[in-house]
This record gives sequence, C-alpha cells and structure tokens, in this order.
Amino acid sequence: MFIFIISIILMTESCQQHSVPKDSKYLSMVGDIAPDPKLDDPNFTLCNEKNTKQYHNLNEEMQYEGEKYALDHTFTSKFNADPTIKDSGMIRIRFIVNCKGEIGRFRLISSGYDYKEKKFNNSITDQLMTITKSLKGWKILSDKRGPKDYYQYLIFKITDGQIKEILP
Repeated sequence: MFIFIISIILMTESCQQHSVPKDSKYLSMVGDIAPDPKLDDPNFTLCNEKNTKQYHNLNEEMQYEGEKYALDHTFTSKFNADPTIKDSGMIRIRFIVNCKGEIGRFRLISSGYDYKEKKFNNSITDQLMTITKSLKGWKILSDKRGPKDYYQYLIFKITDGQIKEILP
C-alpha cells in the first residue's frame, strides 16, 4: 500500500505543469506558437505569453458564439469552391484567442488523406485563412484569476476542392 501511495504522489508531481522562467528563450509547451514578425500582426498581444491554455486543457465546448453550427454556417456561406480544383486532404489552421477574444498567430499545415504533407491550391488555403481571420465571436475564457489566452484550431476535410467537414 505504501508503494502505491508513493507512486501516486510521484505521478501527480510529474504531471503538474512547471512554469518556464520569464527570461527563458524557450517556449512553455511543445507546439506553442512563437510570435513571428513576418507572419503576425504586431498589434496582437497576449495577457500572459507563458501561460496560454492548450485546447486539450480547456475541458469546455467550442469557445465560439453559436458554437459549431455558427462556424459551419460561416464557412459554407463564404467559401467558393472552384469546380476545376480537385485537391483532397486536410488543412489545419491553428491560432491563439487572447484574453480579449481577439485572434492571431495563425499557422496552417496541410496533408493528404495519407497524412503526408501536401500543398493545396492557394485558392483553397487563402480562402480558408481569410475566413478564419474574419471570425468574430470567440469567447473570452476565464478562471478565478481572470481572463486567459488559449489555443484554438480548425481542421478542414477537403474532397475535390470542397469542404466536406470542419473539425473539431
């Protein structure tokens, strides 16, 4: 019994998030999006650069006014598929929602359905990025210490140049 209790304590300690010193050149978590002056709006700021919540730590539903239905409707009404473009696969756009509900630091990656990296026609990726950047209505996430910055992502399943599904 004693060994079991010690094991639980050690596991709990090792799973706790440790903060990175403010002067550290390293990001807090693997996958954090570092600011890039070539890509990002210099006016987009975070409340706490070293404590941005990962999407898998939210334990909440979609943090968007109208939730998934509203997102789906926005993309289906604004996205214009070109019937001559037959690209298929998945496109992920990941970004940060700051403590004010503003979005920034957009990053796009794409793959075929075989999960190998794939470049899509710019007509598709440019439209998806433009629509994503125009989304208004991201909710402010708060806890007992106040508003938080958090990561969000959208994955678009594309078949023959058309959006077939949006995740999450």
